[in-house]
Amino acid sequence: MRKLLAGLAVVAGLLVAAFLAVRTPDIPAEVLRARYANAASQFLDLAPGFAVHVRDEGPRDAPVLLLLHGSNASLHTWEPWVERLGQDYRVVTLDLQGHGLTGPIPSGCYTGSCMAETVERVRARLGIERMAVGGNSMGGLVAIRYALAHPERVSALILVDSAGAQFRNGGSRPLGFRIAAMPGARTLAEQITPRAMIARSLDQSTSVKAAATPEKVDRYWELLRHPGNRAATIARFAAPREPFGAETLKPLAGLPVLILWGREDRLFPPEAAAWFKAALPEAELVILDGVGHIPQEEAPDASAEAVRAFLERHAPTPARIRALQSPA
Repeated sequence: MRKLLAGLAVVAGLLVAAFLAVRTPDIPAEVLRARYANAASQFLDLAPGFAVHVRDEGPRDAPVLLLLHGSNASLHTWEPWVERLGQDYRVVTLDLQGHGLTGPIPSGCYTGSCMAETVERVRARLGIERMAVGGNSMGGLVAIRYALAHPERVSALILVDSAGAQFRNGGSRPLGFRIAAMPGARTLAEQITPRAMIARSLDQSTSVKAAATPEKVDRYWELLRHPGNRAATIARFAAPREPFGAETLKPLAGLPVLILWGREDRLFPPEAAAWFKAALPEAELVILDGVGHIPQEEAPDASAEAVRAFLERHAPTPARIRALQSPA
């Protein structure tokens, strides 16, 4: 018996040592803020223990474009668009609950509807009356939820490889997404998140491989390790998916909508874009060749130009209005 107990103790010790060797601990929030916040960053206290990381950039008198990131991303995904559109538009970006520098929400609610209400509270705090709202992947789903709940606040809707469509081919979910959705792996996923897994997930999400730089992999990996973000991710993936029905989207009829998609998206293939176009027949559809799931990072020039052309028709800047009003 003593030998058996001694053997078990050795095995237990080896398992603990192995766990400690591969464990990737949380990174303190203050360390991440120092690394990934910038001069435009502000933290809006919306509830005790819940401060949302927001950047509000561009001319104060310009039309507002609010952008929502995808799952396990952050507001940093929109930096290429801020650079290209921020001279003419007031661009607001934020880290949704359970993401980036915002971290978890005390209520533990990570549904699209709860995230849409976070957006509404940010809008109110910033004093914005109306805005164009865009979102990539999960952010597109949140943008739709927001437009349905607060139609009076939305001047236009931009869906960038958006979640929420109903289509037969479910696409290929990145490795990290699949692991976080596996019940047996969830507890370990809160403690063990190899950088290689993030690198592979980002590689699977992009067609333009130059967009998946080592620095970007580090950012995704480190922000996922903000205290509470991994647990929030697991809670989101454990919840049922929230696809829309075509009938659900009918209230959006008449709202200017841009459907912007990467033709090489393996997570939500162009079939999903076609579903949105069928549900919103008046929407404009732009497909970008050679681009995957994250057009704003993979093809910043082409994707931002498509957005600019759309906004100039539906949310023109003061300069554009003056140009249209001036005599030929």
